[in-house]
Amino acid sequence: MLKEMGFYKGINLGGWLSQCDYSEEHLDSFIKEEDYAVIAGWGADHVRIPFDYNIIENEDRTYNEKGFARIDRAVSLSRKNGLNVVLDLHKTAGFSFDYYSENESGFFENPFLQERFYRLWEEVARRYGNDPEHIAFELLNEVTDMEFMEMWNRIVRVCISRIRAIAPETIIFVGSCHNNSADMVYLLEKPYDNRVVYNMHCYEPLKFTHQGAYWTNAIVESDRFTADESGVAPELFEKLFSTAIDKARENGVELYCGEYGVIDVVSPEETLKWYRTINTVFEKYGISRCAWSYRKMDFGLSDNRLDSIRPELLKVI
Repeated sequence: MLKEMGFYKGINLGGWLSQCDYSEEHLDSFIKEEDYAVIAGWGADHVRIPFDYNIIENEDRTYNEKGFARIDRAVSLSRKNGLNVVLDLHKTAGFSFDYYSENESGFFENPFLQERFYRLWEEVARRYGNDPEHIAFELLNEVTDMEFMEMWNRIVRVCISRIRAIAPETIIFVGSCHNNSADMVYLLEKPYDNRVVYNMHCYEPLKFTHQGAYWTNAIVESDRFTADESGVAPELFEKLFSTAIDKARENGVELYCGEYGVIDVVSPEETLKWYRTINTVFEKYGISRCAWSYRKMDFGLSDNRLDSIRPELLKVI
């Protein structure tokens, strides 16, 4: 379904409407009109647009028309260039995957914040649910703790039921805990309907893809590893994805990898090796995917450093 619809090979527009300073200068300039043509020229069929709730929702919980106008323009320019769109809510009131820099908490305990989440998605559905062939929704980026899963499954059911009253045909992506980890997909409930897709992210092995990362204490910032030293091989991804593949088959659901990539500390040659390896497994199992990320964000695929390998890289993302 996803391949035929044009949600098979995508590029993230990370750092534009999320994980940013929200300044007008940034919002107006980070992604430009010509970037959509570049992405289409790379052979992508869709873009994933992470956006935070405060882009489209004001403090008094009215809706921000200027924020919606940015998304409107992004959708229009995507379609002009033959690209489909995944609208990804990257931060909601009361929750962000980023413990280190965001001041959001309470979402999974607070019915008021959950209702706010449902209403936001109803508004998004009213505006973008009339084009299910080209626009998909991703309910929430990277649920973190496993203890949230029981409530998250309930929230997913309620939210999709409310979206479906407005947008009955829109594809909806749903991820699990541990930041959309592939090996946590099994904790997701049976999908609400046949237009729901299981979502995962993959940055494994973390010591390779995030070596030198300054924002996490999960690895030692000074460590450096090659792909071979890190165990990068098809067997690694086969094992990592195995339970997600089984769960998807059990429920007749497709799999989507909404983020995957390599930090810019890694050499272009080693970066290419990792992408080639994971791509063999994506292709073997027909897993749709969306690479992180187009510009900057420490993972920029358009960075000059990748110019020497870009023709080969574009074959395997």
